[in-house]
Amino acid sequence: MSPRRNRHPGPRLRDRDLAATWQVVSVLLDYPTEQWHERLPVLGEAVASLPAPVRDPIRAFLRTASATPVGELQRDYVETFDVTRRGCLYLTYFAHGDTRKRGLALVQFKQAYHRAGVELEADELPDHLAVVLEFGASYDKDVAWQLLNDHRAGIEVLRMALADKDSPWHDVVTALVATLPELRGEDADKLAALVAQGPPAEEVGLDLAPYALDPRLNPRPSESVELGPTIPVGAP
Repeated sequence: MSPRRNRHPGPRLRDRDLAATWQVVSVLLDYPTEQWHERLPVLGEAVASLPAPVRDPIRAFLRTASATPVGELQRDYVETFDVTRRGCLYLTYFAHGDTRKRGLALVQFKQAYHRAGVELEADELPDHLAVVLEFGASYDKDVAWQLLNDHRAGIEVLRMALADKDSPWHDVVTALVATLPELRGEDADKLAALVAQGPPAEEVGLDLAPYALDPRLNPRPSESVELGPTIPVGAP
């Protein structure tokens, strides 16, 4: 029997609708601040013309967030995304956990951005879901599409965790999932393994400055390379 293969079909949405959805989801997955809260009505306008599968869950989140004080949203955000393993927003964590393989995976994300002419801000890891979506919305849809689909099972684990917690951010990730292919083949197998076992682990700690693992993995070996634009998470 031949092994099941992943075939990632193209996006379900038109390019402009996909970019708008990813941009809004990226902003809503950023840490809520006063400025973030003030932008919610503008985001509501931005999704008004989007297809219902992405528009409706985003609108549901916006109603909840608009009626919730910022301080309460901040506490909920930290409890949701910074504490529970299944609620992690860093995509490589689901595939590699806190293992040495995650360092290489982080480098591969950075290399993908660099090939597209983009450099990240120094204080953010490249596999943060909001960063990937911002990159896809503003710079390179096809590269972001591949990165998201390579980590499709992890995104589904995140969605399930948010549903279990009855988190308002479940609506945001539901909108994202509506832009992606359905789980099948190897992705379905990965999801089953993640649900049953959780992310991989190893006893030896990992330095998440991944270039320390091997200098040959540095995506910018030449200091003469001209830097491209940076991606601040949730940038307008």
